[in-house]
Order: sequence, then C-alpha cells, then structure tokens
Amino acid sequence: MKLLVFAHVPPPHHGQSYMVQLMLAGFGGDCRKRSRGEIPRDGFGIECYHVNARLSRKLEDIGNLQIGKFFLLLWYCLQAIWCRLRYGVRTLYYIPAPGKNSALYRDWFVMFLCRIFFPRVILHWHAAGLAQWLENSVQLRTRAITYRFLKKVDLSIVLSQYNRADADKLYSQEIKVVSNGIADPCPDFDTGTLPRRTSRYNARRKLMAGQVLAPEDFEFTGGDPQNVKVLYIAHCTTEKGLFDTLYGVILANQRLAESLYGLKFQLQIAGTFVNPDEKAGFEQAISQPEVASFVRYFGFVTGEQKNQLFRESDIFCFPTYYENENQPVNLIEAMAFGLPILTTRWRSIPELFPANYTGLVDIRSPEQIATVMLALLVAEKGEGFRENFLRNFTLNRHLSGLAEAFLALERRGSLKVPTIATPALR
Repeated sequence: MKLLVFAHVPPPHHGQSYMVQLMLAGFGGDCRKRSRGEIPRDGFGIECYHVNARLSRKLEDIGNLQIGKFFLLLWYCLQAIWCRLRYGVRTLYYIPAPGKNSALYRDWFVMFLCRIFFPRVILHWHAAGLAQWLENSVQLRTRAITYRFLKKVDLSIVLSQYNRADADKLYSQEIKVVSNGIADPCPDFDTGTLPRRTSRYNARRKLMAGQVLAPEDFEFTGGDPQNVKVLYIAHCTTEKGLFDTLYGVILANQRLAESLYGLKFQLQIAGTFVNPDEKAGFEQAISQPEVASFVRYFGFVTGEQKNQLFRESDIFCFPTYYENENQPVNLIEAMAFGLPILTTRWRSIPELFPANYTGLVDIRSPEQIATVMLALLVAEKGEGFRENFLRNFTLNRHLSGLAEAFLALERRGSLKVPTIATPALR
C-alpha cells in the first residue's frame, strides 16, 4: 500500500511530531529518499511518501498566522499532488486540527487543494476536542466549511474512546482506535531500574513507619532514599500543569515537615518554556531560598539524559489541562520506566489507567496533588505500570494496529472500485 504522509516531524518536538517520526521509521522510511535500486525495508506492507509539512520551526511559532506559512503550505500541497501523479499514491494520511482557528484554516486549504486528487483519505486524530470546539465556540459558517472539506473521510484513527467524538462529528465512514506506542526506552528494567525502585520504596516504608534505616537499606537506592524525586517532563506551561506541580510539591513538603518522617520531595523539571511571562513567573517562584532548595530545572532534555531522569525518579507528575491534550506520550514513557504517575482526570487520560486508579486528580488542584503525592509514596513500586506499557503501548503494537487499519481500507477500496492504474511519470 502506498501512503502519502502529509505531516511534520521534529523540530519542533512534541508528542504529535514524535509519533509521526516513529510511524515513518517503523513503516520503512520515506520512499522518496531511497537510492535507486535500494531494497525496501519491511514496513508492514506500507510504503510511505512523506511531505514534511512543517510550518513552525519553534514552539513559540505554533498557531501564529504568518504570510510565509501560506506559501509554505501551498508548496507542501503541490508536493503531495506531485507524489500522487509521480508515484501513483492513492491514499492521503493527514492529521487534523485541534480546536484552533489558524490550524483549522490550514485544514481547509489542504483539503480544498488535495482531497480531490486522492481516492482515499485517512485522518489520524492526535489532538482531542475539535468536536466540542466546533459545537460551542465557532460560528455556523465555520462549522459548515469544516464539514464541507473534512466530512466523510474513509478512515479515522483515534487514540481513545473519548477521542471518537471528534471523528463522529465529521461523519467518518470508519473509526478505529489505535493507542500511541513507543520503542521500549528501558529494556533493562528488571535488572537495572526495578531493583533501585524497589529498594527506595522499601526504605520509604520504613521511614514512614518511624524506623531507622540500616546500612543494608541503602543498597541500590542511590544513597538518598529520603529524597523523593518528583519528575515533570513536558512543555513548561500553566496548562500543562507546571505551576500546579510546583505548588503541589511545596504543599506536600510542608506536610512532610510536620510529620517528622525525614522525607522530602525534590522536584525535577525538564522542558521548554513557550511563554516568556510564564518563564519569568517560574523563575520568581523558585528564587525563594526555601523553594530553590528542592527544585531543579534541566531545560529541554533528550536521549540518555532524559532516560536517566525517568530511571532515577520516584514519581511522575503531569497535572495537565491543556485544551487539546489527548494521549500524552510522556505518560507512556513514564509507564515504560515503571514510574508511579500522578495526573489529571482530563479528556482521554483516565483511559490509560485501571478503573479507580488513585493517582488521578482534578485539574487546577495543587491541594489534591499534595495529598495524592503523599499517598503515592508507598502505593506502588512500579511493576504494574511497566506491565501496562508492555501490554498496551509498545511501538510494535501501535504500528501493527495502524498497518492493519490502513491495509483493511486498501482491501475494501479495491473490492468496491475497479482498479484504474495511474501511470507513473518517467
């Protein structure tokens, strides 16, 4: 099956662009970049022709209307049409907009120019909330134009049951649920990460029971089990929960100081600031000596530095209420490292966890964050999260689900419509 992938890969780096990058690599890469005579890699039977439709170089530019973006988008659409004619690609893969005007205008433009050339269209819904936004926040004309260009696509891929509402709103002919998935970042979990996590967990239990730690209790702990390391990795914004995390840790430390357990939360923050005012507010908050003593900011991290932060932390905190949040990749990464998670009851997120999971809090609730953070100290060592990752969120499971849905669409199309060959240009 030939697939025209009209989507960008990092930079800028965020969950959606990262997942597109993983999909392309998993399906054998961009066929347009293969050398003459190169043997295609096994890509689940999918041949990708990639138009890297990047409109923003930095996170700060995302969503900004700029005349240069219009010409870039026109160039990308012409590339897509060229691939249709040159390589005979019949299926367009596209990631639709979240609930934002500028992104929606982009979708109108692309579908107006490209949809007529492609017999089949697949929408992959990485963001959530478009249906609700169309219903409550835009004029009837905007809704009508959106239906005109995006309704009744052949296949919609959604990440969760919550996410189905967006595809249903535009009358997708078929909807498939395929969760995100990543390559295992912690293959040595059983021999490396788990012993450390278990030792730190056991040491915390003894401290909270009023016992004194013996020398053997420090084995495999890294030497400081009394410092409970809370990790936040995401864009550093209010909506992603940065400040709720910070204030929650402050409150939790105040309660720990009263308990005399000898424990203290250490907050580790990694990510990029998008808004200068939020960065200034954060710097002011941590300038206070009593706060600065337990907060460390790492900036943007990747690779082994990022893995080390996950590996050496005790709790992952991500109390997001970002308006287009759907199935955050950072939560899946935390699961892969067997890291107990504190997050919000927001959009698709509860579907990632077992029913009645105790680590979920309401949005904008530092008080609840502090309470749940204290409960997670001795609630779980992490094996359950690791098992959930291996069962539901591996890269192979994700790619297999996508390929199965794509190839089924291809088979149905060949049965319904007589095959008319599109001659490739020589």
